[in-house]
Parts: sequence; C-alpha cells; structure tokens
Amino acid sequence: MILEGSRRSQLALLLIVLLAAIAGQTEAQKSAKIQNTCASKEKCHTCIQTESCAWCMQPEFKGQSRCFQRISNLCPEEYVYNPDTYEQILLNKNLTLASRVMGAAGGAAGAGGAAGGGYISGGSSSSYHSSSSSSSSSSYGSEYSAGWSASSGEIVQIKPQSVKLQLRVNEKHDLKVSYSQAEGYPVDLYYLMDLSKSMEDDKEKLSALGDQLSQTMRSITSNFRLGFGSFVDKVLMPYVSTIQKNLIEPCNKCSPPYGYRNVMALSTDTYKFSNEVKDAKVSGNLDAPEGGFDAIMQAIACRQQIGWREQARRLLVFSTDAGFHYAGDGKLGGVIAPNDGECHLNAAGDYTHSTVQDYPSISQINQKVKQNAINIIFAVTASQYSVYEKLVGHIQGSSAAVLSNDSSNVVDLVKEEYAKISSSVEMKDNATGDVKITYFSSCLNGGPELQTSKCDNLTVGQQVSFTAQIQVLKCPENPRDWLQTINISPVGINESMQIQLEMLCACPCERPGSTGYEEHSRRCSEHGTSMCGICNCDENHFGNICECSAMDVTSKNGNDASCRADNTTTTDCSGRGNCVCGACECFKRPNPEEVISGKLCQCDNFSCERNKNQLCSGPDHGTCDCGRCECKPGWTGTSCACKASNDTCMPPGGGEICSGHGTCECGVCKCAVTEQGRYSGRHCEKCPTCSGKCQELKDCVQCQMYKTGPLKNDDDCARNCTAFTPVSVEKVEIDEHNGEKLCTFYDEDDCKFTFKYSEQGELKVHAQERKECLPRVFMLGIVLGVIAAIVLVGLAILLLWKLLTTIHDRREFARFEKERMNAKWDTGENPIYKQATSTFKNPMYAGK
Repeated sequence: MILEGSRRSQLALLLIVLLAAIAGQTEAQKSAKIQNTCASKEKCHTCIQTESCAWCMQPEFKGQSRCFQRISNLCPEEYVYNPDTYEQILLNKNLTLASRVMGAAGGAAGAGGAAGGGYISGGSSSSYHSSSSSSSSSSYGSEYSAGWSASSGEIVQIKPQSVKLQLRVNEKHDLKVSYSQAEGYPVDLYYLMDLSKSMEDDKEKLSALGDQLSQTMRSITSNFRLGFGSFVDKVLMPYVSTIQKNLIEPCNKCSPPYGYRNVMALSTDTYKFSNEVKDAKVSGNLDAPEGGFDAIMQAIACRQQIGWREQARRLLVFSTDAGFHYAGDGKLGGVIAPNDGECHLNAAGDYTHSTVQDYPSISQINQKVKQNAINIIFAVTASQYSVYEKLVGHIQGSSAAVLSNDSSNVVDLVKEEYAKISSSVEMKDNATGDVKITYFSSCLNGGPELQTSKCDNLTVGQQVSFTAQIQVLKCPENPRDWLQTINISPVGINESMQIQLEMLCACPCERPGSTGYEEHSRRCSEHGTSMCGICNCDENHFGNICECSAMDVTSKNGNDASCRADNTTTTDCSGRGNCVCGACECFKRPNPEEVISGKLCQCDNFSCERNKNQLCSGPDHGTCDCGRCECKPGWTGTSCACKASNDTCMPPGGGEICSGHGTCECGVCKCAVTEQGRYSGRHCEKCPTCSGKCQELKDCVQCQMYKTGPLKNDDDCARNCTAFTPVSVEKVEIDEHNGEKLCTFYDEDDCKFTFKYSEQGELKVHAQERKECLPRVFMLGIVLGVIAAIVLVGLAILLLWKLLTTIHDRREFARFEKERMNAKWDTGENPIYKQATSTFKNPMYAGK
C-alpha cells in the first residue's frame, strides 16, 4: 500500500511538471507572436495602438525595433512610452434614500405637480484610479458636471454619475455601475387611443375607469400625472374617404377624421381626464391599419406640449384593435416626404403635417424612445397581439399586453405592465462602433457575475451592481473622434452615467512643441524632423537618419530596387531589414545568437526545421544555414534527426536489412505489405497474416493426429512425415516471443483442427488433441416437422373458418324466422292488392 501511494504521488508530480511545461511553452509561443507583431510597427502611434506594445524613444537606440513587448527590457525605463488605462470618477453622488424620495415627491405634488422634484442624499466626490505608467499619466483636476441628467436637487438612481477614462486600443477596462429603484418615483402616463369607430365601446369604458386608473397608480407612487391623446389616420385616400359628406361625418354620430390630436396634456386632474375621454368623439376611416405611428412620434417628440417631466418614469399606453401603417405606406396617398421626427402640433393640439410627411419607420420610433427614455405599452386586442409582440422586439423598453374587447381590463393591464417594467432594470449605452461595452452582473443571486445587461425581480430600495467592460476596438480615422462622450443608463430612466472617453491613439512626442520633437534636426542630417527617437524625413531624403538623397539616383523607388528580389515585389530586404541608400541593413534579433543575413536579408540561422523543439535536432546533429539544416557526418534528413547508417535496421541474429521485408528510413524499418500478408515488428520479422509453413505441415498433422487427409493411409503417412511428430495438447495457445505461429484448417468433414509450430533450433509442432466438429443435424426430421406444422396450422384455420360461418348462418336464420313470425298478414294474400273489375247491383232490376 505504501509503494502504491508513492507511485501515485510520483505520477501526480510528473503530471504537474508536464502541464507546467506545456503551459510555459504555450505562453512562450504567445509572447513570441506578440513580439513579432510589435516589431513590425515603425511609428509610435501605430505601436501603442497595438496590444501589449510599448515604444522606445531613446535617441541612439541599437535594437532591432523600437516597438517591443511591454514585458521586455529592451529600452531604458526613462525612454519608454507605455500609456496605461487611467480612470477618474468626477461625480459620485450617493443613491437616493426611499424615504427622502417620498418626501421630495410629496413636495412636488403639493406644488402642483409641475416637475418631479427629489432629494439627493450624500455629496459629490471626485476620485481617480490609474495604472502605473513608465511614460506619463495626466491628472485631471477639474470636475465635470455639465450634461449629467441627475443634477443637484434631483433623485439619484445610478452611480457614479460622471467618469473620465483614458483607454488604449483592445484593452478591456471594468467600470462598476450601481442602480437602485427609488420609492415613489414620479410617473407620467400618457394614454394614446385609437378613436376609430370600432373603438367606441372602449372609449366609454376608459372614461368610466379614469378615476380608478389614477387611484391604482397613486397607490404605487404619490407623484402621478395622466394625459390623453387620440388618433385615426391621414385624411387622404385610400386611408380615409375624401367624399365631402364623409369628411364632415364619416359615420353616424362621428367627428371629422384627423391624424393625431393631443386632447389633454399630462396633469394630476383625473376628473378632467375622464371628461375629456368621455367627450372625445370617434371617427371613421377606410383601411384596416391605423396611423398610430404618427401619433406615437408626435407624443414623444412634443415634450413641452405633452408635458413630459425631465425626471420621471414615462409611460405611453398605446391602445388599438388594428394594425399600423409605417414608412413607405404614405406613397399610397401621394405623400413621399420622409418623416423628420420633429414636433408639428398647433395650438389646438392637432398634428399639422399628417398629409405632408410619411409615416415614421420602426427604427425612427425606436430612436426617439431611446432618446427620451419612454416605455411604450401596446394594449391591443387578442387578434392583433401577435403583430405587436413582434414589434416589441424592435423597440427598446416596450411591452405588449392583451386588451379586452371593451377595454374593461385596462386598469389591471397598466398596473401589471408597470410592475414588470419597474421590477427590472436593463442597461443601455450610446457607444459607437469603435467602442464595445459588455455588461456583467450577478443581479440578486450573490454568485459570480455572468454576462447580462438585465436584472429582474427587483423591489424598491434594492441595489444591484453591473460591471461595464469597456473596450476600444480601433482608433477612428478622424482624430476628433478620439474624444467621445458615452452615456450608460437604465432603459426607461432619464438618468445616466456619463463617460468622457479619451482613446490613446497618438504619442505626445509626435506633436510639435513636445519633448524630443525637433524640426531639421542634426540627428536627421538636417533633412527631417526628429520625433519619438526616429527621423521623419522630408520628401527629398530617406534612410534611418535621412542620409540618402532621392536626387542622387533616378528615383527613390529605383534606389530601392536593389533591395528587392525582382520587380514583382514591393517589399524591401525580404521584410527583414531596412534599405539604406540601396543596400540592406538586416534587423538585429533580441537573441544575439540569431542572425539575419544575406544580400536581401533572405537568410537566417534560426528558421530551420526542428526536432523535439531543437534546431536541426541540436548542435550535435547539424547547424542551420540560410533556412536549411547542414547535417554533421553520421546524420541525415531535413532536420538531421536520422542516422546515416542502417545498423539499427539489422536483425539481432544477422541477416538482411529489415529481415528482407521492408526498407530502412531514418534508422527505422518501414515494413512492407505483400500478397502473403502484412509484416510487422521492429525488424519486420513478424507476419501474423502470412500462411508460413502451415500449408506444408497440414497433411502430416492430419494423418498423425486424426488419421484423416490425403495421407491417412498409414504407409503414406510414415513415408512422408518423418521431419516431426506433433505433440498433443488440449488447447493450442501461442507465445509470439518464442516465434510460435498458429495454423487453423478445416478437413473434409468440416471439422476445425488447430496446431502451432516454432522453428527455433528444430521444428516443433503442437496440435490440438481433438478436432472441433459441429453437431450432426437430422435434416429429414426438421423437414418433416415443418411440413406437419404447416398442415396442422392449415387444418386449424379451416376448422375455425367453418365454425365462424356456421355461427353466422344460424344467427341469420334465427333473425329471418323472427321477422316471419311477426308478419301481420297471410303470406298467400297481398293486403294492398285490388282487382281491376268492380261489380254493382241495380236495386230496380227484378231479374227479368
């Protein structure tokens, strides 16, 4: 047991060492790949835009490339420019306490409900975080507060509010974002209703439920306002009948058709809401879809006319029993001007551009919803629910619910949908395509963070945290876009965390006036600008220090031609050197033993084939020369891994190479496959599928062991079988290490017999004591039994058929007898028969 435990420990230790070696090799390969990527960058700004690369500004740099991997020590620390991520929190107000929100909300409601005021607990703070940098890290002393949606004196549901961030390309940085739903948060609910004729009963029910809707919402928040708007469709054919009388009264007791009308702005007066809904008259149109998109766009864009508050949860309840027109449908009525997404309401609240502009598109609606943080609730009838359910997937923060045919469930519907909206939080942002933001959160589970931007089942006062992982994918072409402002905010909440992002896409040493920037520098032969340790030559000079003049040769390209293999390539010095005044200067490798050489830098001593991770199988086997292995005496092959002699392919006892059944390649036998079989073994000495001497020994084994076969006669057997006498064994088993071979045959009685033989020294044969014969089968009995079974089964089927037919006939006869006995007339007289002649007697006739 102790030895077994020791072996297990040794195996475990060996496995750990092996895994560590593999991991180290993988890490080394990754590091080498990054280093090669860095070395190809020739400018400071392209270098720092590459992941894990740093730039060396040393004037007299002797290395191969100024751009190198950050973990390397190829440059003095004071000359390294290696910008790192820098984060500074500019505004970090505490989340609002629930009790204080209620007090602020109550104060706002008491002031007439004009603007949802609030109270901020705690004060603002400014802090920063920066990774260590070997070059420079700018500090930001000024605090940023402009543009933040939750300004002083308002409710705070997201923190921090403002952050300044410097970030390199392809580097990921995590920002913590906290959110807490405030209790009694103000709510603005605008009810947008389809007032076509089919919605008349819904209008009456809504007016009756106005007070109940208000009371239900006030039980959720004391700071609640309600508004009302209606829509029909564009007053154009084919949407609405343009016959003059139909324009005045399209249906019985109907008002003239219109596009959209803001009937009542957001207000706390629920009595007015009920009266406005009750007094609103329905109208009529022709086609099934309605102009609801026009109404949604105006209800969102006209913030002042509708009365949306800056800080409130904004709900737009869209009620209809029909589909919707969208962008492009206006062409049917001759309207081709696209919707501009602006507000076009007159003093009476009517949409003035209904017949001038096309319907808005779904993407325009979605854009306006995101810009104004509005949650749309599509309250539609069951027949239209599937359509609006698909629409919800394209409009952020929207939801769909089934409205009863008379809108009697509107109060419960709004309450349930508001509960769904307020109990979940989803983070959104306005990042451009150059910036990727991924969200992670554990929500309320308390476990590890998972990739998600949404958390559900939140209650008032519960705080949830998100990690926003920010990554700059690439630097924009326009330097003005290197400074961007990104807002991260919860869907449907007009509060955000503002990120002032600075993309680190350029080096300070490339700007005029910076340290190390010198025009017409002596270092550059006075023909260029020295920046970041390199020379940026003018158009008439080139070279590392601008020492080559383009005026001395036909052209610069002509001078570079001597550094290229032919006219088909534009790469100088094979991409592994610099062309200096018509001659290649090959790059220097970090490892001094690795050398790039050749007129065109086409050769090296490190890219030859490797064997077991050793160049040319190691210095004892060969050396690398211009990309090919030069093998030392005694070795051959592309990696010098093969011995030049064939000694390892010779059998131990002597004989031919690979026993004459194969070829010797790189000191190893490659066994052949012949018609006799496939050879195997270290020296191709084995052939399990070859017949060998089995056929030769077969007849003698048969006659000596079983008295069968062609030599079964005793005289023939004694005369021909003198070389061996088989030894009888109960079961034949072979030992391949002793060169034993197995033979199996079938004799004339279809019995199998097995024997083995070996030829080490003298021929020895061991045969199985008894043959293996199949038991005899009485075929005649089987045939007769099958015939008898078929006959018996046939008779049984016939008897069964006769029995069933007899039973059926008896039942039919019994039914016939019963019907005959029930007959009400004699079978010999037809009761309905009447003779063709009639006899009449004359009473006055006396027989005379």
